[in-house]
Amino acid sequence: MDAHLLVKIVHMSSASLLILAIVIGVYALFVGTQGDQPNPKTRKFFVGLQHFSYLLIILTGITLLFMNHFEVKPWFYAKVVLFLVVISSLLKAFKKDTNILLTQRRAGMVIGIVALAALLSLVMIKPVFG
Repeated sequence: MDAHLLVKIVHMSSASLLILAIVIGVYALFVGTQGDQPNPKTRKFFVGLQHFSYLLIILTGITLLFMNHFEVKPWFYAKVVLFLVVISSLLKAFKKDTNILLTQRRAGMVIGIVALAALLSLVMIKPVFG
């Protein structure tokens, strides 16, 4: 197995970890909430798994960029923007701030899920622009 394929497999596996982390995050926002805060027990596990998957996605993504000599398709830039939307919306959903309402947290989670679904569909379709 060559190195490029191995890094690609780790990249896709870390994306699967992120999906699992988001499912756990949805559970934390709907079951066992305390006031406007997510479930504290599952929140810690969610945040740890989320950070680990983000780290793997970013490191393997940069490694793949180096391996491809920074030659990317035009849809790659949309992929990066959608990834930033996922990160920022989940950051809003799980930020330790008592001023954020539970409905705002849930809306951030929905935005993150929609952006992740768009990102995954973009990767599967790999559209040709122009």
